[in-house]
Amino acid sequence: NWMVTGKYGVVQYNAEPARQHAVAAQVRGSSAFAGGDLSPAERLGLSKVLAAVANASKELANALATAPLRANALLGTAAGGAQNASGDTQQKLDVVANDIFKRHFAACGAVKYFASEEEDEPALVNEDGSFVICIDPLDGSRNIACNIPVGTLVGVYKTIDGASPVENATQAAQAQVAAGYSHYSGATTLVLAVGEDGSAMEYTMDRDGEFLLANDNMRCPSRGQIYSLNDARFDDWPEGLRSYISDVRNGRGESGKQYSARYVCSLVGDFHRTLHYGGWAGNPRPHLRVVFEAAPLAFIARAAGGRATDGVRDVLTKKPQTLHERTPLFLGSSEDIAELVARGDVQQDASKTYAL
Repeated sequence: NWMVTGKYGVVQYNAEPARQHAVAAQVRGSSAFAGGDLSPAERLGLSKVLAAVANASKELANALATAPLRANALLGTAAGGAQNASGDTQQKLDVVANDIFKRHFAACGAVKYFASEEEDEPALVNEDGSFVICIDPLDGSRNIACNIPVGTLVGVYKTIDGASPVENATQAAQAQVAAGYSHYSGATTLVLAVGEDGSAMEYTMDRDGEFLLANDNMRCPSRGQIYSLNDARFDDWPEGLRSYISDVRNGRGESGKQYSARYVCSLVGDFHRTLHYGGWAGNPRPHLRVVFEAAPLAFIARAAGGRATDGVRDVLTKKPQTLHERTPLFLGSSEDIAELVARGDVQQDASKTYAL
């Protein structure tokens, strides 16, 4: 539980249960580090942030694994049918996940502001912290009862001195110094990126709760043969998107291959598959949160050689005006995304809503 940083090997002790040394070491082991101007102390702080992500993911994975056995406490909508700041009905596990991550980030000592999809405003968790956390604690929470994979999304920013909590949490996506997601499925996987192309690493949790390095250079294929979005909405899509989907379904796209559809309706699950097999995943409606979902995934996509767009512009260039702003999102293989954007007219407006 000791971490070493700096040119002369400054050593700092971390109280139990910090562990997660493989994850923490990514900060000093990446050649494409985004936080080039961070001081040695701040780099050590970022290592603690990544360790906190891993430990909170471990705790949440254990809660998810036993949720069906504690259905009254963990499954279903939150008390009183409460809605989160984005207007979605909160599930009990949304609240549990938010509390777990908030507690771990506060305890690590390196986080100043904690901004969550589940809370109206960023919370001050440590006055002396150097980083801002933007998090969707439990993506796909409505899938829990039927055991479909779910995830956590995290973006990490350096604090801006003198800026308000909201200003700190609504920086441009490209200002992130790290981002990651946890994927809770047959195995619990953690994918972290700390910089540009070449910095995405994949970890798998062992039976003792330690995340071990499984892939030190996660790469998204430049072209795939799978698209991932809700085909049931086909008739509501704009003409550009409908014509593109019709073409790739029938082998009339640039690759000449006939594409297949794969859709979990868990953003982390769909994106994780896309990173491994190529293609793209997304939603043409302005449905996904810029700060909590689009920005961290765009950062990871770039680090893995992929690309993310809202259908017009690169997500990494977006600077949200509000904390809970939404956007269309398409992300995955660079050549597939380029072909989609070139088609044009792929963003669906927000006038149509769907009740489930």
